[in-house]
Amino acid sequence: MTTAFDPIDLGGKRLANRIVMAPMTRSRAFGPGAEPTDLMATYYAQRAGAGLIVTEGVQPSPVGQGYPDTPGLHTSGQVRAWRAVTDAVHREGGVIFAQLMHTGRIGHPSLLPDGLVPVAPSAVAARGQVFTHEGPKDYVTPKELSEADIHRTIADFAAAARNAVEAGFDGVEIHGANGYLVHQFLAPNTNRRTDGWGATTEGRIRFAAEVVTAVAEAIGGHRVGLRISPANPYNDIAEDAPGEVYPALLDRLADLDLAYLHLMEGPDRDLTLRLRKAWPGTFVLNPFTHPDVTGPEALKLLDDAGADMIAYGALFLANPDLPRRLAVGGPFNTPDQATFYGGDHRGYTDYPALTA
Repeated sequence: MTTAFDPIDLGGKRLANRIVMAPMTRSRAFGPGAEPTDLMATYYAQRAGAGLIVTEGVQPSPVGQGYPDTPGLHTSGQVRAWRAVTDAVHREGGVIFAQLMHTGRIGHPSLLPDGLVPVAPSAVAARGQVFTHEGPKDYVTPKELSEADIHRTIADFAAAARNAVEAGFDGVEIHGANGYLVHQFLAPNTNRRTDGWGATTEGRIRFAAEVVTAVAEAIGGHRVGLRISPANPYNDIAEDAPGEVYPALLDRLADLDLAYLHLMEGPDRDLTLRLRKAWPGTFVLNPFTHPDVTGPEALKLLDDAGADMIAYGALFLANPDLPRRLAVGGPFNTPDQATFYGGDHRGYTDYPALTA
């Protein structure tokens, strides 16, 4: 029987175990130009015992930034700074992918340079507020992407993927979940276009498919993962037919021989099983455990849900040696939500590892 502590091949790279550190925004890129810092290198290196680390969301372009102090991968300075992170992880024997996250309409002009405004498939503002350096602000009505803008955005993803490889990353994950730009194209309440980028299932999946295809062509499909979250209402998303849209998307991507599909699961386990059956490659599951954090019991989903790897978020944040703790049954540090975003080393690099 396969266990979480067995090795697995991922795109030709042997991983030590089947435990994934899920991407988590930490908002600590305080360096100039949204560049990673030495503290970030320490943070990721501490967690190199994961079979795979997926970084926090990294913006592929300046307009893709939606939160304060998140890092980018679109300048030479960012590439050099990320190299310190990947080198630190590799020295500890880890494997690390960069998550490319364009937030789309989720953001605010005060977070963007040069008079830029958030963009989206359609000019529909999200309900709610975003945190900025000046405090919470209402989401604004985004600029609707033109055909030329869409193609430029796809090119930005591909360029960021090439930058990731130059920075030493083992691959990239495209963030197609949680109400950000790729997800906004998939959802009918945020994509009200009537051209070939919306209106039908084929139109709504087109942007996601073309982004993933462009990135795979840029760096090789074996270095590319995709994260999805069907029917996840986060960031004011409404999807009424995920059982139609997502199988169609997976069918469109099946021949690219991607590294993995990463599912952020909702309460519909039947849909999870259906997508697992539809996906021909490695299947990473971030299981639905709301309102609790994902715990040791999720490891059984390697059998119960057909997953190949299990992704942990908050528990990995608080337990840098999580695979070891899972192997021995704990104990586990409790995540401190007050230090999730921003701040210094406290609640970031000071969670203790096991001493015996």
